[in-house]
Amino acid sequence: MKNLIPSAPNKPKTITKHGDTREDPWFWLRDLGDPATMDYLEAENSYTDVVMSSDAHVQERVYQEMRGRIKEDDSTVPEKDGDYYYYTSFEEGKQYPIYCRKYLSLDGVDEVLIDVNEIAQDLGYCKIGNWKSSPDHNLLAYSLDSDGSEMYTIRIKDLRTGELLSESIPGTYYSLEWANDNSAIYYDVLDENHRPVKIYKHQLGDDHINDQLIYEEKDSRFFVGMVKSASKRFIFITSSGNNMSEWYFMEADVPNSKLTLIEPRSEDFEYDVEHHGDRFFIRNNGDGAKDFKISETPISSPRLDNWTDLVPHESGRPIAGIFVFEGYFVLYYRAGGLPRVKIMDLVTANTHDLQLDEEDYSLRIQGGREWDSSVLRYSYASLTTPTAVYDYDMGSRKRELRKQIEVLGGFCSEKYRSRRVFAIATDGARIPISILYGKDTLLDGSAPLYLYGYGSYGLIIESDFGSARLSLVDRGYVFAIAHVRGGMDLGWDWYEDGKLLNKKNTFTDFIACAEHLISAGYTTKGQIVASGGSAGGMLMGAVANMRPDLFKAIVADVPFVDVLNTMLDDSLPLTTMEYNEWGNPQERDFYDYIHSYSPYDNVCAQEYPHMLVTGGISDPRVTYWEPAKWTARLRDKKTDDHLLLLKIHMDSGHAGASGRFDRLREVALEYAFILKVFGI
Repeated sequence: MKNLIPSAPNKPKTITKHGDTREDPWFWLRDLGDPATMDYLEAENSYTDVVMSSDAHVQERVYQEMRGRIKEDDSTVPEKDGDYYYYTSFEEGKQYPIYCRKYLSLDGVDEVLIDVNEIAQDLGYCKIGNWKSSPDHNLLAYSLDSDGSEMYTIRIKDLRTGELLSESIPGTYYSLEWANDNSAIYYDVLDENHRPVKIYKHQLGDDHINDQLIYEEKDSRFFVGMVKSASKRFIFITSSGNNMSEWYFMEADVPNSKLTLIEPRSEDFEYDVEHHGDRFFIRNNGDGAKDFKISETPISSPRLDNWTDLVPHESGRPIAGIFVFEGYFVLYYRAGGLPRVKIMDLVTANTHDLQLDEEDYSLRIQGGREWDSSVLRYSYASLTTPTAVYDYDMGSRKRELRKQIEVLGGFCSEKYRSRRVFAIATDGARIPISILYGKDTLLDGSAPLYLYGYGSYGLIIESDFGSARLSLVDRGYVFAIAHVRGGMDLGWDWYEDGKLLNKKNTFTDFIACAEHLISAGYTTKGQIVASGGSAGGMLMGAVANMRPDLFKAIVADVPFVDVLNTMLDDSLPLTTMEYNEWGNPQERDFYDYIHSYSPYDNVCAQEYPHMLVTGGISDPRVTYWEPAKWTARLRDKKTDDHLLLLKIHMDSGHAGASGRFDRLREVALEYAFILKVFGI
């Protein structure tokens, strides 16, 4: 088998910055036009296929287990919008969603709006980015990505005839909204560096080359976006980045309405906006409100000088969002690292909290299309509780279970246990860990353990239910999530303590979690598989360099591992936008710090765990060459005979396969790899 291990040629490349010289002998892999690049990627894929071929039966069995837990013919809870109920359905044996609606009643006839299965027939990749029905419900605008690049083409369908209109608008991103008179759509456009920087208005029937430019962002550190208010009166245009934001509004009812600025961007000042009556509600971090507060201001005078506080700042209680109805105001926040909901009656000003049960759970507000409703829809799940959707009447304070995900294959929640424990970091911080295991699993150190981590951008990894992971838990694995710093689980300070010149806390927190799980008897040293993707893949690369002895295996999906080179290249899509996350290495302090942990630059001659690395050829976020270069350097440096596999998906991007069963195939490969190296 050793003679099949790919080898990427070492081609000298010297990079000098701040007087520091580095060698990057696999820089050439950035050139996809070089036949040698594709030859190497295909050789790595072939090697992975050969190595895993002896375990094809395991991969197939795991895949069938995971698929067998899914109710294939299923649908979401319908959402009422005017006279229609909109929902998404899946049919047995089909990969993609079908977007549907019913007229007047839930007992009405199913009307198919978009059958993605039909669109996907001749495509290797197919994803709907956004879809919106027109206010009169006669037209449907949707965006389609056909290669995983996250570059979407907008089409418009006449729902009365079933015919597509002539419009085809390429190069768009995720934002899409209708004018209230049904005559036009607004959308965002990507520049040559894959940054959404412009908002256009398209008049139905016109050629898109004539579309009206509404807004353009000139600062490369900012991305634009767009959202319609819950009241549907306003369209907000947003520009955000580097801990700053700026919002404009225009009347959705008024053709050619002018943009009005709410408050100019300023350093370290972030805000977002919702509408109610004659005022805006504004979530913001002004006056030192790190974990955010809620202010209100008149629409007629929206500038900061007129803001008054409605919900004051409370340290350690990060406010994640607000949801506004005609009669109610909903505050979505976190306390003790868990999501909470507070509801205010806008007539009486009375407030109450949504009551929740378990000690570790996830909760997401699903909002609603109906402005004048008193019903709040939310989803609830835990590591042992499949996702349930509830309608909560904010007036009567009664909730109704609308649907709970049905898990097939003999699933019973009583067979599993979950816990929330804490590890102590090197500086004394208490790091939450969410744990799932079988009720018969012995916690005497004998169990293998799967430890997941992310820890960047303030992203919170919720304690959601996942039926796929049961294929490991049912084989005796303990499953754990390390809620490391760099996320915002415990507030803004938790995030700041894991970014910029504090980034290494993310890595040492993860190591502390692994060590705690060992000392507490959940597993033993060298019996852990660590897993993370994207920025979580950077975490995997860092801990592999720092403490390879802790881990039996590492799975790094689309890993951001060539951090220093990427952050020095401002032609890449996210670089300038992310200076506030990692730092700008054009400055010496940040250069030295990033250099000290960048996984690619710190690969050394030592033993590494078994490793499975993935990438996507069309990935605009973490370019394919990052996992490829990292793998090549690992092969060149490591001193062990452990497996090192690279799988580059040739027809997808950052999110992997677009079809639901194809995604399960990717997870099955990961799990089969884990079972292989553990000898299970």
